[in-house]
Amino acid sequence: MPTGNPVAKATTRTSVPGSRQRRAAAGFTLLELMVVVLIVAVASAAISLTLRDRSQSRLEEEGARLSALLETARTQSRIVGTDVRWQPLDTGGFQFQGLPALAASELPTKWLDSETTATIVGAPQLRLGPEPLLPAQRVLLHLGERELAVGTDGLSPFQIVTGAETVAAQ
Repeated sequence: MPTGNPVAKATTRTSVPGSRQRRAAAGFTLLELMVVVLIVAVASAAISLTLRDRSQSRLEEEGARLSALLETARTQSRIVGTDVRWQPLDTGGFQFQGLPALAASELPTKWLDSETTATIVGAPQLRLGPEPLLPAQRVLLHLGERELAVGTDGLSPFQIVTGAETVAAQ
């Protein structure tokens, strides 16, 4: 028969890692919440870029392309010393007049999107040179209900024109 008291067992607390019993986690850590918020933010940004209006993107692409083409023709005009003009066509597309045959054959004459149309503000044609200083000129590109202006003040290159500048030019 045992002689000791079984109820009076002594336990010593220790501070060794892993010696304590762990309770089940109750909630999320700050790091876990921050990771979730970051994932939601990245997903939202990707979706908003994907849902962007395609016609506006195509119109901006047409505007950037037209700016580059007009500047190319303007440079050719100054190099060769000939009067070069640009005008949109009723049948779709556009044409450069006055460029040498080789230079004219290298420039496109069609829009990237067949539904794109253009209107020149205040003139039937754009004058691209050969003078270095030209009058202020604007072209309005249309695609569906969207509209975008490309223009120059006469000294600076052709570029996409924002809202306030477009209203002032008209």
